Amino acid sequence: MNQTLIPPVRRAFAALAISCALVAGLAPAASATAAPAPAPVSAEAGKKKVKLDASLSKKQVKVNEKVTLKGTLQALEGADGTDSLEAIIVQQLQGSVWVNIADTTCRPNSTFSLKLSFSLSAVVTLRAYHPETTLYASAYTSSNLTLRVG
Repeated sequence: MNQTLIPPVRRAFAALAISCALVAGLAPAASATAAPAPAPVSAEAGKKKVKLDASLSKKQVKVNEKVTLKGTLQALEGADGTDSLEAIIVQQLQGSVWVNIADTTCRPNSTFSLKLSFSLSAVVTLRAYHPETTLYASAYTSSNLTLRVG
């Protein structure tokens, strides 16, 4: 009775394959439970819509030179602009993810202004974003802003 190492090796590979299959099967379920639940449609229906516009004072700057981002937050459904201070977040596209880099506040139907500078040479893609609040729906600029730093 001469036994070889093949059966234990096969058992080890089979156990490894089963473990990988179990982990792969559980990973989507775990990520699905970590995702926030979508907001009910009825909650969005009562919110006022806003439009966000922004522009850069320059299209090209030197490293560490300041550039001004100016914009407006317009309430589209007849708000008088005295409701509240609303957050405006400037985001930079890094890879395929929008990352918050600066923020300010603005009343509806009013303007905002921010000074930005960048310490590396690059072509930077920016947008302004207004997160959803209890009064207003979320919004972001309809077109991205491109800035050449160098």
